[in-house]
Amino acid sequence: MSFEKEDEVVLHDKHSEHDGETGTITQVMETMFGDATYTVSFEDGQETGVPEDDLDAVESEE
Repeated sequence: MSFEKEDEVVLHDKHSEHDGETGTITQVMETMFGDATYTVSFEDGQETGVPEDDLDAVESEE
């Protein structure tokens, strides 16, 4: 699953201080291998270069 700018996601990275937190994708970058990495903003900071495998979509309540 790929994500787009403004999507709400949960980060899963045990090495990150934001592990398990919900954030918003603020930037999508494509690597030279055609994969996407993301910048995710949280209440108290951001993570850059996050691979798709470390993110889960937040289910909307619509």
